[in-house]
Amino acid sequence: MTLNTILRFSRATTPEEMFTGQWQSRATRLDDYKPYLDQRWREGCTNAWKLWEEIKEQGYPRGYASVRDYVSRTLRGKPQPVGPRPPSARAVTRRILTHPDALSESDRIQLKAALANCPELTVLAEHVRSFGHMLTHLHGDLLPDWIEAASATTELPSLRRFAQHLLRDLDAVTAGLTLPWNSGVVEGHVNRIKMLKRQMFGRAGFELLRKRVLLSA
Repeated sequence: MTLNTILRFSRATTPEEMFTGQWQSRATRLDDYKPYLDQRWREGCTNAWKLWEEIKEQGYPRGYASVRDYVSRTLRGKPQPVGPRPPSARAVTRRILTHPDALSESDRIQLKAALANCPELTVLAEHVRSFGHMLTHLHGDLLPDWIEAASATTELPSLRRFAQHLLRDLDAVTAGLTLPWNSGVVEGHVNRIKMLKRQMFGRAGFELLRKRVLLSA
């Protein structure tokens, strides 16, 4: 390093003063996109990869590293607006799988807000509820129409694959959605046995067995 650099370092009172120079004010290809990045940061988007993908669609020619550095050096210190916490995937899944009549008023409002912000989720909820209607009312005759409609949803590849897999054993699935008999009781006993096995794993000594026998007596 030159003498002037060493003198500037020795006179610096803050770390920021040690990193001043012409290189900091040099124009970069990211400058035209910084206002958009600042706006998206204020809106709550703090994922650097997501920000890079958005400006890449707008024509940004460089890689992810420049956006990552700008986010970590500049945007991380800026305040963000405090907004409502988005619902978790587990909560949204539970509300979709629950019968609409069994949802509480709070769950119904939150589910409506989630569906309004995601058209794909609205389509998914409709297919899930129609499948649930077939399952609870034993309308297996409607299954081919459901599979055809679900297979046509190009924006939901997982649902389309699920519908296509049902065709592999269509007769059995149709019977399960039509006949009143099922293996629910057997599966319940299997789950109970698995639970007991997990409870006893590694602790199946005589004292524990003795306590269980005495408590059941």
